[in-house]
Formats: sequence, C-alpha cells, structure tokens
Amino acid sequence: MKIPVVKKVLEANERIAEENRRLFAEHGVFVINLVSGPGAGKTTLLERTIKGLKGQFRFGVIEGDIQSTVDAERVASPGVSVVQINTGGACHLDGNMIRGALDKLDLGRLDVLIVENVGNLVCPVEFDIGEHCKVMLLSVSEGDDKPLKYPLIFHESRLLLINKMDLLPYVDFNVEKSRRESLKINPHLEIIEISCKTGDGLTSWFDWLREKVGER
Repeated sequence: MKIPVVKKVLEANERIAEENRRLFAEHGVFVINLVSGPGAGKTTLLERTIKGLKGQFRFGVIEGDIQSTVDAERVASPGVSVVQINTGGACHLDGNMIRGALDKLDLGRLDVLIVENVGNLVCPVEFDIGEHCKVMLLSVSEGDDKPLKYPLIFHESRLLLINKMDLLPYVDFNVEKSRRESLKINPHLEIIEISCKTGDGLTSWFDWLREKVGER
C-alpha cells in the first residue's frame, strides 16, 4: 500500500527537519522557505533583497532546481554564501537535502538563510525543511484562481507577496479577489503587493523581514 510508505517518508523528513531547526536556533539564523510556481520571480526577489539589505544582514541562500546552476549564479555576490541543490527530477526540497547543504554553509556567519524551493505549488508545501516560515510568491501573470486551485500552500504560508504588479494593466488578474480568497483560506496571512522590476512595494517587504528577524 502507498499510504504507509508516504507516512514513513514524511515522518523521516520531519525528524530531519527538527534537527535542522535545532541547528538554526543554535546559530540564531532566521530561515525562510521561499515557494512559488515557476517564473513567479523568486530569484529576482532574492537579488533585490540581497542588494536592498546589504550591510544590514548577512545572507545565505540555498537554491533548489531540477537542473543547472543558473539561479545560484545570479544571486551569488561578495559576502553571500550560496549552495546549489539539483534534485535531478524531484519537484521539491526536503529536510535531508537541506541538511546536506548546511555542511557547506557557516551558519555562525549568517543572519538570514533563504531557501529558494523548486518552482511548484504542490510538492514543496508537504515537506518541512526546518524553516521558521514559508513565504509565497504569486505573480499576477499566473492568474487569480491559484488560492482556489492550490489552497494548502496559501494555508501554510506566513506571507504572500503578489509580484509583477507592473503587469496588472496587461493581464486578467483581480487583486481584491485574490486577497479575499487567500484570506478565506488563511485569515492570518499577511499580503504585500510588489514589483521586483520597478521596486514598488519592496520597502514593505524589507520592513517585514527586518521585523521577523528582530523577533528572533
């Protein structure tokens, strides 16, 4: 039967995720699991965040992709530790993959670790990696029906960033509908509208990040 096998996989992942969580706590690192569908703008958000908060936080990044190091090369910059994980076909990162990547990072020299998960709105939400919170990125070009189609990722996320607001005049996306449906699923979900291209809304995202790191 498949159900017992799946249960064992998730239980094993949870144990490793707890080990990761203890490591993060020991070193005082705030960890974000950044999730979205493909092309929503996760890597561009990372680039803008690292540049915008340079000198305020010491960043580490774990890049998850099925293949290539394209995104890792984009976010790599002086003072930023980047580790690439190629899943070879798996549609998500799990606790064990993250644990292996941590051996390549000096957690004692980091304030914030952002894990850019594989672009997928289903699988990543099922696997705890030991993060403090999930941040979801949704671009207006993807459509406003995503809360109805993929409710779990909205339920499990702490913050929803609605990206590519500069494209709003050119796409069929109802911002208020998206907000309303998202908050039905998760009344505690915080929502910020941004454009990584123009920079609009990024100050609010930076303020949110500062606040959460400060709480740690």
